[in-house]
Amino acid sequence: MKQWISFPKVEGRASRQAHADFPEGTYEREMGKEGFFGPATHFYHTHPPTGWESFEGPLQPRAFDTTKWNYSGTSPWDAKTLLRNSDCKIRFWKCTKDMDHLVRNADGDQLLFVHEGAGDLYCDFGHLEYRDGDYIVLPRGTMWRLEPSAETHLLMIEATGSGYVLPDKGMLGPHAVFDPAILDTPVMDDKFRAQQTEDRWRVVVKRRDQLSTITYPFNPLDAVGWKGDLSAVRLNWRDIRPLMSHRYHLPPSAHTTFMAAGFVVCTFCPRPIESDPGALKVPFYHNNDDYDEFIFYHRGEFFSRDNIHPGMTTFHPAGFTHGPHPKAFEKGAKFERKETDEVAVMVDTRRPVDVDPEAEAIEWKDYVNSWKAA
Repeated sequence: MKQWISFPKVEGRASRQAHADFPEGTYEREMGKEGFFGPATHFYHTHPPTGWESFEGPLQPRAFDTTKWNYSGTSPWDAKTLLRNSDCKIRFWKCTKDMDHLVRNADGDQLLFVHEGAGDLYCDFGHLEYRDGDYIVLPRGTMWRLEPSAETHLLMIEATGSGYVLPDKGMLGPHAVFDPAILDTPVMDDKFRAQQTEDRWRVVVKRRDQLSTITYPFNPLDAVGWKGDLSAVRLNWRDIRPLMSHRYHLPPSAHTTFMAAGFVVCTFCPRPIESDPGALKVPFYHNNDDYDEFIFYHRGEFFSRDNIHPGMTTFHPAGFTHGPHPKAFEKGAKFERKETDEVAVMVDTRRPVDVDPEAEAIEWKDYVNSWKAA
């Protein structure tokens, strides 16, 4: 256990409770360690911490519009890469027709998030239907392919060199946020058996980002059964029941859905907004000092952002303070909205990520100026 230099105290005018009852005319900023899990201090400023006049250099926040990206192809290995580091790769792929080959990721577990579309997934474990809003976790080494019934747009998050696990829910108990009983697994049904033909099939394997092709004179998805505690699983955001507190704005870490080595995946779902008069009703300003932050906006209106639509992404590198846009903060202060309608996927990485040069073609260059008051 880390022995932090920790001695809580109060200096000057400050709130007695984080994220609530600020001194009049102030803005709260959180500075902490280990994301939202370590020691922290809350400063109370007389100006918004994001009220910069200019912001030059590679640290500035960035936004990308994936709806402007033509990232289709016949294979998930044709996907466009947005961000990557040694722990994860974040890619986008549009699947428009049935895959004519199988793929296998030998570099790490693969997490698919279905932004748009529906269809059937076939893998070693059987057949699984999918729809918009589904997460599908595919363990490293799984052979799989898609047959879309509607054009399918996927956010793909690779846990390079590791695997996905569920977060420890602690005192909430194992059934909070989502009950593990609602995790669906593939089935070996009639559709699965019908595709077990003697036709030639290719398996395109990715290892160290290099591709190899293995050809079989039959469909290698020919298993008749399996047993064990490792499987592909499906979870839809509609089955997530987010944590809420009407008197206290919970940190993003409260919405953690999956964890892997070096990063976490969180899901922001519709929920009631805090109703206590003194409680902060939008995300708090905070230093982004230990984690790079990526958010993919799936649907709805993101309650802390302006000019963001579904299919867009934002990237906040570690090292500067960020928080809600001015209009969003003002709406929160007036308690104009009683609940959120957003669905978004957040990836927080412990190691810095690099933006792929190809992503610059879809970048909203003026995003850094969106915190300026109108």
